[in-house]
Amino acid sequence: MRIGDLAAASGLTTKTIRFYEQAGLLPAPPRTPGGYRDYPEQAVARLGFIRDAQGAGLSLAEIRSVLALRDGGQAPCAHVTVLIEEHLADIERRLAELTATRKALIGLARRAAATDPATCAKEEICTILTPASAPHGVH
Repeated sequence: MRIGDLAAASGLTTKTIRFYEQAGLLPAPPRTPGGYRDYPEQAVARLGFIRDAQGAGLSLAEIRSVLALRDGGQAPCAHVTVLIEEHLADIERRLAELTATRKALIGLARRAAATDPATCAKEEICTILTPASAPHGVH
């Protein structure tokens, strides 16, 4: 099938398909006598897999590694499991960081609501962002 047909069947643009081909995610297809790319039917499923894997948070390099295992005749299940566990650990770490940032921002929002701009110390840039326990001039 030509690239336009593959784009329509996969829901991707021809530019994206060419990019995936250059990135090593999609094997270069044979060419027609006229020089057009002639993709096999299974290219639609492969592009669907790439889209789904990206949706799960895998990078293109990680997806390439999964495809390389499959293309080499190996089941990539163990590798995918490790990737998923790594991504979950990263998400958990980022959620903890976001929770801590949220807590700090809630405290700052309370301080901001209770701050009268007329009483701000001129020697400080912003009393809302300056820790209450910090001595003036030392931050």
